[in-house]
Amino acid sequence: MTAPVFVVDPLELPDFCGGELVLDGPEGRHAVSVKRLRPGEEVVLTDGRGHFVDGFVKAAEAKDRLVVCGLETVLEEPPEQPRITVVQALPKGDRGELAVETMTETGVDAIVPWAASRCITQWKGDRGAKALAKWRATAREAGKQSRRVRFPEVAEAATTKQVAALLGQADFAAVLHEDRAYGSAALATAELPADGEIVLVVGPEGGVSPEELALFAEAGATAYRLGRTVLRTSTAGTAATALLLGRTGRWS
Repeated sequence: MTAPVFVVDPLELPDFCGGELVLDGPEGRHAVSVKRLRPGEEVVLTDGRGHFVDGFVKAAEAKDRLVVCGLETVLEEPPEQPRITVVQALPKGDRGELAVETMTETGVDAIVPWAASRCITQWKGDRGAKALAKWRATAREAGKQSRRVRFPEVAEAATTKQVAALLGQADFAAVLHEDRAYGSAALATAELPADGEIVLVVGPEGGVSPEELALFAEAGATAYRLGRTVLRTSTAGTAATALLLGRTGRWS
């Protein structure tokens, strides 16, 4: 089994006294009371931005203090190529966190919340700020669970025009759409770049509107379908990410 991951930010060796560090607070509590780590077990400390250091447990104290030793060199995992960004339309209820969790576990690099015209949920004021914080917290926890050291970025909610601008800058721009009337081809047959930026748009339960599709097409995006079945917005991004990771060789 791979070593569990815990977040330490900033992750700088000069802060480690004699190659040791005391992990306390929520991370220490999770390590001691939830993971029940014991002396000798391996751990990985990361800042979630690609930097990490390997160590092992020296002692577990009380309910929330883990003494980690053997910390020698901070390493950096380079960003993977091609970079995959999913523009996720805002789902209802907690399905947004589900989408973020599973996309993070799968390996997406960035997530952009999108207030599509057919979204029932709208992020405004304090409600929007709380929802965004939940998405970011979910990405952090899912990143730890999946043993990542580079967590996905969760951007501020984007408008349709901002999404179009993002698509216009991409090396491969796609909009998931199940209707063949819009000329959607199979994503499994698309020609993908070996590096650069892949941007994929996942619409709301009501679908991407014709006006949004037209704007995205002007920006250079192509409509694609995943398969014969129609997935919910909270699962489509994860399925598409898995397909792209396999086809680009990132899962090889």
